[in-house]
Amino acid sequence: MKRAPGESVLSRVVRIFEAFGPDAPALRVTDIARGANLHVATASRLVEELVGHGWLRRDPDRKIRVGVRLWELASRASPTLGLREAAMPFMEDLHAVVGHHTQLAVLEDREVLFVERLSAPGAVVNVTRVAGRLPLHASSSGLVLLAHAPADLQEQVLAGPLEAFRRTTLTEPGRLRRFLADVRRNGYAFCAGFIDEETTGIAVPLRGPAGEVVAALSVIVPNDRNARMQIPALRAAARGISRAMGNSSH
Repeated sequence: MKRAPGESVLSRVVRIFEAFGPDAPALRVTDIARGANLHVATASRLVEELVGHGWLRRDPDRKIRVGVRLWELASRASPTLGLREAAMPFMEDLHAVVGHHTQLAVLEDREVLFVERLSAPGAVVNVTRVAGRLPLHASSSGLVLLAHAPADLQEQVLAGPLEAFRRTTLTEPGRLRRFLADVRRNGYAFCAGFIDEETTGIAVPLRGPAGEVVAALSVIVPNDRNARMQIPALRAAARGISRAMGNSSH
């Protein structure tokens, strides 16, 4: 593992942080070195400096985690901060009504990024988490965002590959195209059993001041005949969030 000619220290630091993930929140230095494609000695030196600045922290078992200082800086500068502040009061009310997972997500490259989630003990299975990602075609939030994405992004996703999570996942381009048209026409995505056969994901768009879709609001509820009864509350919450973001036309 040799350093590329002209590679900056910043590039190596970025790779160190990218070694962490939702399924790997704590890593040993050797794991970080492997994930960042760095010599162990180089990774160890950079990790020690980052720990000293509070950007990483070391657990008692010597594993390394992302530090609170980095979270603080990222939260302060996050482009989703205003969105989350506008959404939270309505998400809390919606969560009280639904009693299961309530989520806020945005489009990030060709994936859906979940930026906020409310849950409760006894809620149904949910594979998503805050700062977690899913392919756009696989979840209700992703399908809402994809339905309102620029045409070139839609065509890139439709061109595949489209990973199957279950047999109900939309992996055939023609079916996916029709589903996206239904989302635009109906104003919501209803995904029964798309990721887990016992759950239904329902998502609606959130619109910014110019009427553009900026995020998706979703709930994950039991996959039963009562699932569709959550749609009115979900749409009402979305209208409230959109108004709070300055969209008087929605």
